[in-house]
Amino acid sequence: MIAARAVNHIGIAVRSLEAQRSFYEGVLGARFEGVEEVPDQKVRVAFYSLGPGDAPVRLEVLEPTSPDSPIAQFIEKRGEGLHHVAYTVDGIESRLAALKAGGVRLIDERPRPGAHGTRIAFLHPKASMGVLTELCEPPASHHSV
Repeated sequence: MIAARAVNHIGIAVRSLEAQRSFYEGVLGARFEGVEEVPDQKVRVAFYSLGPGDAPVRLEVLEPTSPDSPIAQFIEKRGEGLHHVAYTVDGIESRLAALKAGGVRLIDERPRPGAHGTRIAFLHPKASMGVLTELCEPPASHHSV
């Protein structure tokens, strides 16, 4: 069992962060939180939040920084759009071990670094009805997410 505490964010793959910014801010009214590069994933990530400040919905907009980036490959195959749904969890290592022991197909058997100091891991989309599922464990100082 994942034992998710919350939806952490919704990931959206785009060719250009800058080209999409006016949509997220102007059309959706989302609050821009900033851009971060995640070299390990070969992406630049822009975060936006929608809704009340005490319980926002966060969007992670992903732009590939290299043609061999998983996001570039995703866009090439499927076009821009919904990429993944991420859930906040505690004890990510034990969650992954339990999922693996239960026969759930994983992309990552161990967590890796993500944006904002989180540790992340992905379940294979075939294990979750075609939806790429990300587990996020925020740094200890951010466990209220």
